[in-house]
Amino acid sequence: MTRIHAISISLAASALLLGGPLAAETAAPQMTPEMKAMMEAYQKAGTPGAEHQKLAAMAGTYDLTVKSWHTPGAEPAIDAGTATRKLILGDRVLVEDVSSQMMGQPYTGQGLHGFDNVTGKYWSTWNDSMSTGLMVSEGSCDARLSCAFTGTYHDPVSKKPQTARMTTRWTDPNTEVFEMYAPGPDGKESRMMEITYKKRAQ
Repeated sequence: MTRIHAISISLAASALLLGGPLAAETAAPQMTPEMKAMMEAYQKAGTPGAEHQKLAAMAGTYDLTVKSWHTPGAEPAIDAGTATRKLILGDRVLVEDVSSQMMGQPYTGQGLHGFDNVTGKYWSTWNDSMSTGLMVSEGSCDARLSCAFTGTYHDPVSKKPQTARMTTRWTDPNTEVFEMYAPGPDGKESRMMEITYKKRAQ
């Protein structure tokens, strides 16, 4: 059964439960056990839970300190920036908008952060003004939202998929530290970026 077929059945089942005009006019048959089970599965998959409430606590405006290592072992470039985080899609997803500098140029980026009830994993996406591609990441977080993610993107030079490792941790209720590691020129993992988020008072 295709996903579109499954969604169609789920929508039809919802119409029957609601007893709307469509159900009355077409006199559609009662839901089968398969349709009921499918509808329950979709409802469970789409209902925000405790993990989404944790993401909600991250909403707000932040001041950033961005450290970037363009050469492994060298001193990092340090830039300032801001980030805003807010919930969308009925409190299911956290969207983050970042404004900063990168290599002397204005830099903007946007990320989405969520939790998938189906896989039981946290996920994120990232795209920015220095790329036309997308990084997609998946990982796990503990009760304090200290997280470990693995992300994949296409390297502009080799044109091949590249894997990065990312961690986040909260050093206090208003301070989050993000770190990103990826293969350097020698193929060995090295730290590429560290961003310290300081949440502004509401």
